[in-house]
Amino acid sequence: MCGRFANDAETNEMIEQFVLEGNDYRDWQISYSIAPTDTVPIVRERADRASGEIYRGLEPAVWDFRPAFITEPKRPNFNARLETVATNGMWRSAFAGSRCIVPMRGYYEWTGEKGDKQPHYLHRPDGALLAAAGICTARKVEGAWEVSTAIITREGVDASGEVHDRMPAFLTEEVYGDWLEPVKLDAGRSEQTLAMLERVSAEVAATMIADEVDRRLNSSRAVDPADASLIAPLA
Repeated sequence: MCGRFANDAETNEMIEQFVLEGNDYRDWQISYSIAPTDTVPIVRERADRASGEIYRGLEPAVWDFRPAFITEPKRPNFNARLETVATNGMWRSAFAGSRCIVPMRGYYEWTGEKGDKQPHYLHRPDGALLAAAGICTARKVEGAWEVSTAIITREGVDASGEVHDRMPAFLTEEVYGDWLEPVKLDAGRSEQTLAMLERVSAEVAATMIADEVDRRLNSSRAVDPADASLIAPLA
């Protein structure tokens, strides 16, 4: 699973990496401790209703998937399993027609027993920004549209698999366009997209490393999310 991640990329870095235009989320503040229900930047493509022109933008989304048909969720819904994202009624519609990217520098997982947990920071050794495959939805909250998102996870492999049995499904740059294309997937295209995601996410996983980091991360409420030392490897 992925229950906490870091994104220290400034807006301009995300614009450059994902070739964005419009909705560039200038209010974004970097964070080394992003938890479910926080607001995060996502990348998505949408078609202009008047012109039909497709544009790719960066915009805020709540990391807690809340489709309109869920009125009172019992818990945050922030991860969707690759194995069922195309068939489960919770995620199916968004996977078919509302895919996005959730940028992150890395994410955290824990090992050990309750009360003695050790956090690990999983990332690219070159510090490259990661593109987690996500889905999103929108609903009206007090008269305004609110976008929310979930990260797609897969079986953990390589360094990720050594720490936890699940990990985010990451995209490679050459498939950004295919993933973000704002088209409704039919059954055949859905199967192809799932196979593509499984393949490229394994490629990215093979490039990642895991570092033990400070146990201050064990409490998301106690840490300063702007503290860069949270991702520093322990000596």
